[in-house]
Amino acid sequence: MAFQSSISLKDCPFTYSIHPNIKKYTLRDNTFAQTKVGNYELSRLLESVPNSGDGFLLKIIVNKELNGFKINITDKSGLRLVNIFKSEENHIIQEKFFFLMDSLVEREIFTKEKQ
Repeated sequence: MAFQSSISLKDCPFTYSIHPNIKKYTLRDNTFAQTKVGNYELSRLLESVPNSGDGFLLKIIVNKELNGFKINITDKSGLRLVNIFKSEENHIIQEKFFFLMDSLVEREIFTKEKQ
């Protein structure tokens, strides 16, 4: 999957885009780790029961030029993409995803638009 300036996950009611004021230090302050190639990566486990270790892995990667990003939600192994928005059973996981993304929107890393 290539880096994009705007991403709409399947069945998600929002589209996320790179904020024009994004800064490298803001990414580091929000626990994005710099990879060997210079990209910034954030990984979080979205769990319905806290500290259970059972959930879906959210990975957000912002490229080093700060003009594109990727969002992947996979199973715990990180091998199979998962659609958390398809089923209402994942309501708690959806809330945790929206909470994290809203905090990144507040910090001017992303912008959010309703579809």
